[in-house]
Amino acid sequence: MSHPGPDVRQLGRVAVLMGGSSAEREISLMSGQGVLRALREQGVDAHAFDPAQRSLQELKTQGYARAFIALHGRGGEDGCVQGALELLQLPYTGSGVMASSICMDKVMTKRVWMAEGLPTPRWLRLESGELQLDRIRAVPDELGLPLIVKPPREGSSIGVSKVMGYSQMQAAVDLAARYDPDVLCEEFIEGEEVTCAVLGQAAQAQALPVVRIRAPAGGYDYQNKYFTDEVKYQVPSGLPQAEEQEIQRITLRAYRSLGCRGWGRADLMIRARDRKPFLLEMNTSPGMTSHSLVPMSAQAAGMAYGELCVRLLTEAALDHDGRGATPAAGGPA
Repeated sequence: MSHPGPDVRQLGRVAVLMGGSSAEREISLMSGQGVLRALREQGVDAHAFDPAQRSLQELKTQGYARAFIALHGRGGEDGCVQGALELLQLPYTGSGVMASSICMDKVMTKRVWMAEGLPTPRWLRLESGELQLDRIRAVPDELGLPLIVKPPREGSSIGVSKVMGYSQMQAAVDLAARYDPDVLCEEFIEGEEVTCAVLGQAAQAQALPVVRIRAPAGGYDYQNKYFTDEVKYQVPSGLPQAEEQEIQRITLRAYRSLGCRGWGRADLMIRARDRKPFLLEMNTSPGMTSHSLVPMSAQAAGMAYGELCVRLLTEAALDHDGRGATPAAGGPA
């Protein structure tokens, strides 16, 4: 249920960062325009800002008070922009530098989750020097078939292939390597795809309703994610209550273990044969387009799109706001 929000005039002049130079520029512009429109409708003094066309230094010289990050992919979601905003002392939405950087790299994310005992599909990384034919053809022996091949530092299903047989490995690796020097090969989990969004920070973080994704035979790829209405989304998910709660529980643990704040969205698979959920990745700057999943989930929890945008903006923060600047007594100077 909606309730009176904060006085948006106190938020000051707001830059909605959108566009950027990653492979996901097109989607970022769609997200950013949606956010910009919603914030203005809520009375926020919001303005579009494309870091691919303007220097971030202008954020300071033009009097911006905070930034809503609607950038996706490298340069926008990987800690780089977050670090620049830290140096400019300009509060921003979403996770800080370290969490953004780790989550952008699916290999590093998996390492954290494995250390925390969280379930994620088996995987191996092919480094740029390991892309010889004999090494590539050995991957299915280790992970089984089918398997997934993807660039570890891209999003929106860009460069992702499902490999059904040995003969498809080379083309899949070549495609992924166009986007990233390293290639992530991952066990394929046969089952249902779901996603779970989180709002907030640390102990106050809350999981939103789970969204069930029903993709056509072509799969939940870039085209189907953003440009068709072929994919069906179920929210409420219709999953048994115990399954929904378990997905929310491990998503919250996954979010906290990575040090995320503000908001995020985990993508998961539920294995058909035993209904076990597996974490695939954590998105720290999720999409905010008309097809996007976080607004859909928030709506199911009673939070309208505009209200969600204002909440995220209100929680904009810095990693380093003066806390921890002085070494603790007895600690290293």
